[in-house]
Amino acid sequence: MRITEAETEDMKEILDLQYLAYQSEAKLLNNWDIPPLKQTLSEILEEHHKGIVLKAVDGNNRIIGSVRGYCENGTLFIGKLMVYPEYRGNEIGTRILGELERRYPAYRYELFTSSGSEKNIALYQHLGHQVFERRQITKESLKKI
Repeated sequence: MRITEAETEDMKEILDLQYLAYQSEAKLLNNWDIPPLKQTLSEILEEHHKGIVLKAVDGNNRIIGSVRGYCENGTLFIGKLMVYPEYRGNEIGTRILGELERRYPAYRYELFTSSGSEKNIALYQHLGHQVFERRQITKESLKKI
């Protein structure tokens, strides 16, 4: 597996992965109207131009994981960490997140996840992150992530 910065031409494949990866989140929340399942290609392209998108690729050059981030006022905002379902549990998410943090060592990190995603929260805490804020999310605030 290799982790590199995603290119513009990768965004469609990453969006397809996102739609697949976030099915489990929607099922967990019993809500199929979550923003990652409604995001458009033009929106993901905006995120790509605003910050950084990393991709993890397997030996066949298939994208099996991704994460996004952007910097603002000394904080690296991290979102949409995802792994292809059949590859979960193999530390791919951990490695992608670690690579993103390695690229921005002097920043404060703020990672967004649903409070219902207990496995994700446990992973982030295991990696040294801590819950510092819980807030009600609106459609407008999700556009920033």
